[in-house]
Amino acid sequence: MFEKFLVEVLKLAPRQMWAVEQLGYYFSTFFDGFSIKKIFATLLAILEMFGLVIFDTPTTPRGQELDLTGYSLVFEDEFEGNTLNTDVWKYRGNGPRRGGFNAESQIKIEDGNMIISGEYLKDGLYGEGWYTGMVSLREKYCKGYFEIRCIVNEGSGFWSAYWIQADHPYEAEYSQGGVGGCEIDIFESMSYDNFVGKNSVSQTVHCAGVDGVQEGFQSNNLGAFYGNNIYKEYNTYGLEWTDEEYIFYINGVETRRTSFGNGVSEVPEEVIVSLEIPAEDELNKLDKDSYKTEYIVDYVRIYQK
Repeated sequence: MFEKFLVEVLKLAPRQMWAVEQLGYYFSTFFDGFSIKKIFATLLAILEMFGLVIFDTPTTPRGQELDLTGYSLVFEDEFEGNTLNTDVWKYRGNGPRRGGFNAESQIKIEDGNMIISGEYLKDGLYGEGWYTGMVSLREKYCKGYFEIRCIVNEGSGFWSAYWIQADHPYEAEYSQGGVGGCEIDIFESMSYDNFVGKNSVSQTVHCAGVDGVQEGFQSNNLGAFYGNNIYKEYNTYGLEWTDEEYIFYINGVETRRTSFGNGVSEVPEEVIVSLEIPAEDELNKLDKDSYKTEYIVDYVRIYQK
């Protein structure tokens, strides 16, 4: 009855319902193993969970630590050298995208990093306009642990992302509630303009055909989670895709886990790194002459059992 009240009357989203569960846990364990440090940490967790329930604000990762026992490294690129290794990567989606364009010119390898730039070009490949870039691995992967180490871009509008996508994740006929493929946003950095939660990223699963619904697609936004000074310092963002669920991590600490949909994806999916460009109305707020932003990637790694 209480859960029905929270969902139907208060209209709490699944991530806020999760926060209610976490509040129950923290209150029940408040005095276990009494220490000043533990009480302070528990109070902070309770305050963050109340913030998520009431204001939908970010929380700090507090789950299990990453354990790669049984996994082997099957792919790694530390972006050494001077050019992108196009034997393993491809430029993705070149041409028009939202309010601007994707182009190879916006991606460079420098000082052991892949750098994707967003800026306004008067002499761009596709004409004058806003430009960014996107790459994906040529090989597709099914299950395993996927990790990126990066500094996300500063500034409004453009946002950094690391994600996995099947061929048809938004069509119920193919996705079948996620079993036949989905989109997994391991992270998206969309909080730069937020007064509260600026140093946070969001994590989401999208698919179609959940519980037999044939129209549109369904999403589970797991919430926003804090990193460490994400616009200035390297952080790691990871996803463990198992036979049963998706487990998300920031800096090796679990944020959330979910089995959203009719089951986890059972098909190989494309691994993508992108600096996303906003729609035209958002781009119109930016200064064409001075705005430039960079997404700096130190490495991409994939492990499998």
